[in-house]
Amino acid sequence: MRGRVRRLVPGVAAGCAAAICLIAVLGLRGVSAAADPATPAFYTERVRPILIANCGKCHFSMNHKGGLAMDTRASMMKGGRDGRVIVPGDPGNSPLVKLMRHEGPAKDPKPMPPKSPRMKDADIAVVEQWIKAGAAMPENGR
Repeated sequence: MRGRVRRLVPGVAAGCAAAICLIAVLGLRGVSAAADPATPAFYTERVRPILIANCGKCHFSMNHKGGLAMDTRASMMKGGRDGRVIVPGDPGNSPLVKLMRHEGPAKDPKPMPPKSPRMKDADIAVVEQWIKAGAAMPENGR
């Protein structure tokens, strides 16, 4: 029995070493804390860059068009002059998603970003995932 254990342990060690080498060679692309849309890391690594690229000029930093600041969690939850822009857990009823899809109300569609083609579907899908998972983000927005 003792001889079997000795033979088994080196085999396990060799298997672990092979797995470690494979991970080192291939890397862990796409595997990070940001993989779970319910975490603040998902917002920081995936959502925030999309919002800054598409909404930053008008809604981040010193600019808050329509009264909407997107800098912090509190400002995102407050919304703008027209009210809330996200409904955590419900992307279908979140005005932000509708505006990104250029599907705003007929009387005042407010397509976002304005003067631009509609955002990429993949980027909108990331924002929808985040909202559906509860719109978690760090308090300071970063």
